[in-house]
Amino acid sequence: MSVSTTVASGQHRSSRPAAEPPVDTQSSAESSPTAIAVILGSSQTHLWVAGRGGLTCPSSETVGTRAPMSRGRVADGSGCVGVLTQLTRQHRDPIPAGPVVVVCRPVLATMAEQYALRRVATAVFAPSRVLFIDTVRAAAIGAGAAMGGLLIADIGAELSEVAVLQDGRVAAARRTDLGTRDLKRGTSTEVLAHATTGMIDELRRDSAALALVPAALTRGLMVVGDGAMSPSLMLQIATDLRIPVRSAAAPWTAALNGAGLAAMAAARHPASR
Repeated sequence: MSVSTTVASGQHRSSRPAAEPPVDTQSSAESSPTAIAVILGSSQTHLWVAGRGGLTCPSSETVGTRAPMSRGRVADGSGCVGVLTQLTRQHRDPIPAGPVVVVCRPVLATMAEQYALRRVATAVFAPSRVLFIDTVRAAAIGAGAAMGGLLIADIGAELSEVAVLQDGRVAAARRTDLGTRDLKRGTSTEVLAHATTGMIDELRRDSAALALVPAALTRGLMVVGDGAMSPSLMLQIATDLRIPVRSAAAPWTAALNGAGLAAMAAARHPASR
């Protein structure tokens, strides 16, 4: 199978680490809009609303002729709106108007990809603001690992991303259209592992991360997403890299936790009032 890889460097501000979003209620910040975090994945869609917690459902649970998300990109906008709307209806009370919504995006997302995500969020929530955060950055924050240098891999169902972070800021990253769902379609564990380690090898030569990678490697590789739950994949990556490879705490929800923290901070900012 051929593997296409996107290359670029990130330019996002850092954020302090935390384990998970604290409970936030409207009474604790009456003048602030409701904070919402969203992840539209190829396999799972995640929604977090301040004061109400997180909800998850398969991204395929909607009416349509094709998958709502494909390789981390919006393939069917109306389908994405449908699955998110289903999740919001699981809450007892309607979400107040004008929330601040933070949407996780694949690292190195293009303007067109971000525009498609923004349209979905706008259609579902009618927000006062829509902000984006790289999924790898959100996962580092949610796992409490954002301080210092960090090498992180987010191995999802149809998209894998690796990045070098410095104090929560993406210094350089790679992504490839390959994930754990491909293992069920005949791709071997070795191919997915080699694709991941190949991207890391490229980061080692990236001028934007050249000074950061050695220190990050001493901490080993932190893995989030579906790939973190595959022992054989984790072992193969560790064998290829010859460095410690560990799963983040709660690898499926780390990014949602981090995005929730970002949403709460944005909702409390004076610009959101």
